[in-house]
Amino acid sequence: MVLTLPIFTQAQTNINLTTLDNAMTGPRTQVLVLGTVHLSELPAGFDAKALDPLLDQLAGFKPEIITIEALSGEECDLALRHPVKYGSDYCAATTLAKTATGLDVPAAMAAVDAMLKTLPTKPTPAQRRQLAALFLAANDRASAYVQWLQLASAEQRAGDGLTETLVTMLGEISQRNNENYLIAARLAARLGLQRVFATDNHTGDNIAYTDKDAFGREVMAAWGAGRGAFDQRETQVQALTKAADLLPLYRYINESAHLQVLAEVNVSAALRATSTTGYPQIWVSGWDIRNLRMVANIAETFREQPGARVLSVVGVSHKPWFDQWLGQLQGVDVVGVEAVLE
Repeated sequence: MVLTLPIFTQAQTNINLTTLDNAMTGPRTQVLVLGTVHLSELPAGFDAKALDPLLDQLAGFKPEIITIEALSGEECDLALRHPVKYGSDYCAATTLAKTATGLDVPAAMAAVDAMLKTLPTKPTPAQRRQLAALFLAANDRASAYVQWLQLASAEQRAGDGLTETLVTMLGEISQRNNENYLIAARLAARLGLQRVFATDNHTGDNIAYTDKDAFGREVMAAWGAGRGAFDQRETQVQALTKAADLLPLYRYINESAHLQVLAEVNVSAALRATSTTGYPQIWVSGWDIRNLRMVANIAETFREQPGARVLSVVGVSHKPWFDQWLGQLQGVDVVGVEAVLE
């Protein structure tokens, strides 16, 4: 006798959420997602001036809020309070900034918020130095660098809470090949913004696996099995990274065809993988949760600013998820990046 079990499918509602904001009053929020390569992986001798044409195009969008793929001080503080779950090296230490300011991360974050509320349109050099120190204590290095870049050369010095040690730290940041500094922070400073917003999240993909090595092997094997089309495009990506002008690179990696290939190698290949542990499929769940929480963090940055123009700088593999889910938010329009970079 064969026991036949019924197949249950989830009932789908007929509610259309996409039209709820059709008659909204007031301006709609405009969100532009820029997919980026990780600049730390670029060839030796990379010159940040190669990003200038890209920055020119992005400046034309006139973002009022810029978000980055970095962990916030708040999330870093959370992780440090739960070392059993997250480990002890989740984020960079703030020891030097705490010594300079006397503030731990929560206190520094509160001090930043309080200072920003009363900051004049054109802060004095002393105010910028003080704010840079507070941002470093709040574990927000990119925003500290935004303040540093808006100081004249003669004013890029210690004082007002910014110690020589912290000045050295900011100098080291200026030499790092990192899109959070070389794209987001430089653009924010150019536009006169006071900060960028860290919106990454790893609480959702902090996977509890039995065998760490097996997890890595199985996920990598799954990706390897689906790399055919990706490898073909990667050849062109590598060629474009060597150019003196990286705008063509950013146009290429933000094309729909490229994003489709990245999405398929990241997720489709993992879901197709045969595994007794289910590790590749578990990885996909973590990837979805991470992207959902990142999108929620981005939405929080413009919650009290309807109609804002928002630029999100994120690793290009995240862009399809960001575009899809940000576009589902009420009162939000996702701006086509290809038109902005044209």
